[in-house]
Amino acid sequence: MKESGKNVAPFLTQEAPPTVERMGLTWLIGAAIATILLWQIPAGNYILYPFTILATWFHEMGHGLMALLLGGQFQKLQIFGNGSGVASYAISRALWPIGPALVAAAGPMGPPLAGAALILASRSFKVASLSLKILGGFLLLSTLIWVRSPFGFAAIPLLGLIILGMALKAPRWAQGFAIQFLGVQACVSTYHQLDYLFSYSAGPLGLSDTAQMQKYLLLPYWFWGGLMAIASLVILVQSLRIAYRAE
Repeated sequence: MKESGKNVAPFLTQEAPPTVERMGLTWLIGAAIATILLWQIPAGNYILYPFTILATWFHEMGHGLMALLLGGQFQKLQIFGNGSGVASYAISRALWPIGPALVAAAGPMGPPLAGAALILASRSFKVASLSLKILGGFLLLSTLIWVRSPFGFAAIPLLGLIILGMALKAPRWAQGFAIQFLGVQACVSTYHQLDYLFSYSAGPLGLSDTAQMQKYLLLPYWFWGGLMAIASLVILVQSLRIAYRAE
């Protein structure tokens, strides 16, 4: 009986075998490099389109949820077919200038922070499956509460249903790899919007997030853009290092 209990112990820990972990890490690094290369060709944007929409959702939800954390309002979320989005929110003027700066920073930092959380969740098959369910469910919930654009009404719940389907039907190893892949895609999406991070204007929408930070914290927008680009890379590397750390 003791020997039997010993044999099943690794399965009770719900952690991936080292050989699977090494293979997964290689594939994930390859996926990150392939993603960056695909951005350089026109067809790449079509291939990566679902991940672009998901990254936009993370970005805009970052703005809105930070506003809520600061005691303000998250009024609505609009996501458009070209991959852009807008979060409408309101916060108390008593929090200025730190409050608006935090809300502005929460957008660009939303995808890498969410990505790191997904990567770390892959340490356990059980947590990976639960995280997929939470992510899929929150996509559906956000549609009901905040999404107010026709494209968003179609795209966001579709992504949520796909992710929930993976959590309920896919093998455990596939769930672990899927959540890591989504995490890496979210982290590297920062480099898809480098031009935005280093832009003062956001087109017809007004100031970019980094320009908003310049407005409230004085240091130039390119400083904040560079800081967030570096932070995103550090977050990705550290989350992967922790996820694949040898026991």
